Amino acid sequence: MRFERVRLSNFKCYDDADLRLDRGVTVIHGLNGSGKSSLLEACFFALYGSKGLDGNLGDVVTIGADDTEVELWFAHGGDSYHVERRVRATGDQPTTAKCVLEAPDATIEGARDVRAYVEDLLRMDAEAFVNCAYVRQGEVNKLINASPAQRQDMLDSLLQLGKLEDYRERASDARVGVGRVRDDKRGALTQLDEQIETKEDKELHARLNDLRTENEEVAAEIDRFEEQREKAVETRDQAAEILESYEEKREELGDLESDIEDLREQISATERDREDLAEEMSEHRETREGHREELGDLLPETELDGDAEDPPSPDAVDDRLDALAERDDELQSALNEVTSEVTEHTNQAENLRESAADLDSQADAKREQAAEFESDVAETRESLADRREKIDELGERVEALEAEFADAPVEFGEASSFREEVADELSEARETVAGLESDVENQREQIEEAEELLDQGKCPECGQDVDDSPHVETIDDDRERLAELEAELESARERQSTLEDRLERAEDLVETESEIRECRTNRSNVEQLVEQREATVEEKVEQVEQLREEAEELDAEAEQKRETAAEREEAAEECRERVAEINKERGSIRERRERLERVEDLLDAVADATDAVERLRERREHLEETNDERRERLAEKRERRSDLREEFDEDRIEQARDQRETAADYVEKADAKLESLRERRDDLQSAIGGVENEIEELESLRERREDLAERVAWLDSLYEETEQLQRMYGDLRADLRQRNVESLQAMLNEIFDLVYQNDSYARIELSGDYELTVYQKDGEPLDPEQLSGGERALFNLSLRCAIYRLLAEGIEGAAPMPPLILDEPTVFLDSGHVSQLVELVEAMREYGVEQILVVSHDEELVGAADDLVRVEKDSTTNRSTVVREAPEDRLAEVELEADD
Repeated sequence: MRFERVRLSNFKCYDDADLRLDRGVTVIHGLNGSGKSSLLEACFFALYGSKGLDGNLGDVVTIGADDTEVELWFAHGGDSYHVERRVRATGDQPTTAKCVLEAPDATIEGARDVRAYVEDLLRMDAEAFVNCAYVRQGEVNKLINASPAQRQDMLDSLLQLGKLEDYRERASDARVGVGRVRDDKRGALTQLDEQIETKEDKELHARLNDLRTENEEVAAEIDRFEEQREKAVETRDQAAEILESYEEKREELGDLESDIEDLREQISATERDREDLAEEMSEHRETREGHREELGDLLPETELDGDAEDPPSPDAVDDRLDALAERDDELQSALNEVTSEVTEHTNQAENLRESAADLDSQADAKREQAAEFESDVAETRESLADRREKIDELGERVEALEAEFADAPVEFGEASSFREEVADELSEARETVAGLESDVENQREQIEEAEELLDQGKCPECGQDVDDSPHVETIDDDRERLAELEAELESARERQSTLEDRLERAEDLVETESEIRECRTNRSNVEQLVEQREATVEEKVEQVEQLREEAEELDAEAEQKRETAAEREEAAEECRERVAEINKERGSIRERRERLERVEDLLDAVADATDAVERLRERREHLEETNDERRERLAEKRERRSDLREEFDEDRIEQARDQRETAADYVEKADAKLESLRERRDDLQSAIGGVENEIEELESLRERREDLAERVAWLDSLYEETEQLQRMYGDLRADLRQRNVESLQAMLNEIFDLVYQNDSYARIELSGDYELTVYQKDGEPLDPEQLSGGERALFNLSLRCAIYRLLAEGIEGAAPMPPLILDEPTVFLDSGHVSQLVELVEAMREYGVEQILVVSHDEELVGAADDLVRVEKDSTTNRSTVVREAPEDRLAEVELEADD
């Protein structure tokens, strides 16, 4: 795979950028923070979308822009591809507005579908891409810091060994499932054998023959009894017809006797009812007379005209009641009004008294507040005197501190700048001292080694014998150089000491400046506070006078409210007397209404009694007419009874009765016998059906047993196959992992030996569990984390490149690897190790890596570049731009800067 071109619009710090990427080594360089890494992040984002980001979609959109757009053109497997993503950030959450991938044979749309297509095309997801080909900034030590289990998962995933484990687990699950089904089927087979054996023991065919023979015999017996029963039924029915005819007449005669008796009883009962109605009429007449007497006694006490013999009409009573009710309503309305006035006057009086008490409380509170203000004024005046003394003290302190700047090396206000300048000079001096100390130490070690070689008769420069060597006299130059370095070191230390004293003086001046400013601020604050307190004192004196005046006004208002409350109480008492008068008149009206209502009830009762007497008279007349009709029907029924008694022949009836009983007795016995025979026949047929069903079940069980036996045999074979498949995947995964570990170990040692030319380490060992161990020349094992920072970073880069190389060679060109991307790989490297990193890049190029992208601010990596891209950021707009350069021009520029 090879990146060919990337175009950005409003992506992070880029407004617009369009960069072409070629084969070979491309170095993207520039100052820290210029936006170099963002170019590679854009390529990664184009491939994997949000899965390629550490944050969310909104982080890729340039601040102030509504959307961002990234396009990536890349080649893979001999075909060209183009992917475009656009993110919109105008809503509550950023969203992918467009995501399209143009492939040679299809167009894929949608973020998920595009990501799935890329993962399938490259055979790796975003995490695998990072672990394999993309060494992101700050993640140089990712693999060495990972646990062996994490390292194993990463490499197994990259080498597709994880799929073999998935297949092994699937085979294991399949084996367990097959075993479970096989055990179930074996149990079912055992149950079938038991069921078949049980049914065979029953001798079902012999039982079936016996049941069929007995069933035929029972059927013949049923036919014989049914024929004889039909003859008996015919005889019984003929006798029954004769008896039925005579019975109908007997029933009619009986009904006539019953009807005659009923009519006699009804006539007697009706006569008794007529006597009862006569007595009830007499009672209603007596009641009516009683009501008339009470009405005659009550009318004189009312305002109505009339007496018991000539009572007033109900309408007159209703009119009088309506008049009294109207008057009572008027009194009720008046009572409500007066009661409301009582309540109103009472409430007003109570409210006025409460208001007067509240005004008294307010007056007392204002007097207390005036007293508190007078006390506060006295205390404030005392504190003002103390604060004026504080102002004088602060002024004296400021003058004393300002005097310290009279002989200072800087003016007041410039102490911080002076301290920073001295601190910078001191830092440079300390760096110079540290560098000179290191040079002196190295020079001494070199001289000591040279002296040892001279003692052994060897040249310090080339290690050859001293005789005839042109380099013997260089040791004197080294001693002179050491003396010069020691003199420079002594001078640098004196300058450092002088600067440390100046820095201490500068620190004192900064503290003095700070204290002066603080004193001035405090004095200003105290003066402002004094002015505020003086104004407050005057305000409180005025408030005291105002509070006392307000208290007197409140006392006068309270007295006035108490007088008004007394007036409202008198008005309420007058209203209460009016309430008593109204209630007395309403009581009189209530008594008059009760008498009129009783008169009304009596008039209604007299009318009701008269109506009742009339109704009872009509009922007695109706009952008399009913009895006349009944007497006529009674005579007719007596005549019909005489006619029926003459038609009866007792001898014929007795003969028909005997024939019916004999036939009925035979039919009953025949029915019982037939019922028994039919039940037996049904039982036999049911038994025959049951035996036939059991025979069918036996045949079905035998067929099922044969099928089940074949399935159990097939499951046994399948279980063995899944066991073999599970073992095969496990063995294959272990074998492939071991082969990959051996290959990776060999490649890692080859690359590490190539780029790390050091006599300290002998080899690197990678165990089958992906444990990494570095062996020193003396054979002692060393954990990679114990390496120095630069060695550890270089070790990790070598491991990453070895993994990349293993994947590339293992795939055998079927699916080309992504570009090897190194983002700021020199972060943890010192200057000596950077040159080794250059050798690592050259080695990967020689191993056939088609495209290597390196992001770095280190100028030393420029020499390894086939193509050079410079990233610059405008300090005013904070926007980045890309410029393509020739590597040789940049190298010349760097050398020129070094010479200057």
